Amino acid sequence: MLLSVLGKTFRFLGYTVQYGCIAHCAFEYLGGIVVCSGPSMEPTIQNSDIVFSENLSRHFYSIRKGDIVIVKSPNDPKSNICKRVIGLEGDKVCTSNPSDFLKSHSYVPKGHVWLEGDNLRNSTDSRCYGPVPYGLIRGRICLKIWPLNDFGFLRASPNGHRFLDD
Repeated sequence: MLLSVLGKTFRFLGYTVQYGCIAHCAFEYLGGIVVCSGPSMEPTIQNSDIVFSENLSRHFYSIRKGDIVIVKSPNDPKSNICKRVIGLEGDKVCTSNPSDFLKSHSYVPKGHVWLEGDNLRNSTDSRCYGPVPYGLIRGRICLKIWPLNDFGFLRASPNGHRFLDD
């Protein structure tokens, strides 16, 4: 009787560990569901929108300009932020705010990306904390899930003019 109970308990623990490892790999390498908060990506992503973030792009270094990514915050490593990639390593980017009369430019260093929110007037992004290391990217948002009336792939940046092709 005792051996039977111990056997079932260890079998249950074995399955739990096994499925836990599978779930970890799925969320770490494939992707997951993310609830976005804050106004920095409006109008593309509203506060409380639910999106799907795929993680394969970051592992294969296939993040491109215009992609929306989930990144560990450079200011607070316990939180994630959602921003659009404006520049990749070696790209020339505009580092000033849209309202600035004199525009300043800089180059993105090797191993970094330049991130900005779509809501330029209400976004804390690379204009504040500089280029972000590529290693902080957690995933690329590819699909909006909720609200259902906005279900689908994400639209282009309303700030496309800030993408410099030099």
